[in-house]
Amino acid sequence: MNPNPLSESELDRLEQLLEADVFEGDAMRLDEIQAMLCAVVSGPLPIPPAVWLPEALGKGLSRMDDPQVADALELLMRLNNDLAAALLADETIAPILYPLDESCETYDYEAWADTYIFGAGLGEDWFEQAGKHSEDLSELLEPMFMLNGMLKEDVEKSGERWFAPAEEARLVADIQENLPLVVQSLYNFWRNKRSGATVKREDPKSGRNDPCPCGSGRKFKQCCGRPEKLN
Repeated sequence: MNPNPLSESELDRLEQLLEADVFEGDAMRLDEIQAMLCAVVSGPLPIPPAVWLPEALGKGLSRMDDPQVADALELLMRLNNDLAAALLADETIAPILYPLDESCETYDYEAWADTYIFGAGLGEDWFEQAGKHSEDLSELLEPMFMLNGMLKEDVEKSGERWFAPAEEARLVADIQENLPLVVQSLYNFWRNKRSGATVKREDPKSGRNDPCPCGSGRKFKQCCGRPEKLN
């Protein structure tokens, strides 16, 4: 258990600090930082703060003598630890999402997924590290590429047929609802890979109510067998 998790008021404080003048508008938003750190703590090899902090805080990081920068650094390190502890304990994280308009009926899942993918690229190449399990990793990442629009772009560029609008909307809504499980499944993939546990699905395929072979501890239908995997 994390002995010193961030409180809601501290998250609010971090959000305010990221908008402070000292960062000159160059710092990431809180939702983007959370997404990036989820990838950072999930990947095949550790990514030191010296790599991700400049991405999070931008030019303001050079002013570490400023009390606001120092406060932001402390809160960011604790947020990093919070996310690592939650994913390690299989406590699916709650994504921080900003509304796209004043109605607060739609949220910026695209930015969250896009920054997760960015975070995954800060360290060693995930597909290279996945080796013979790269196809499994590709399937686990597909929901992120669906949310940030890259999957649709790639399919259309290749001249292949994309989903009808209604089906696309249904798939996207399902991924949005299950985003915490998508993040946890990616974390579990790398955890199992590091421990030598089986991550590749073998024949015969799992039943919908069988434990998922990825090692998440969930039923197959609730994990790698969800519709958004687009198998």
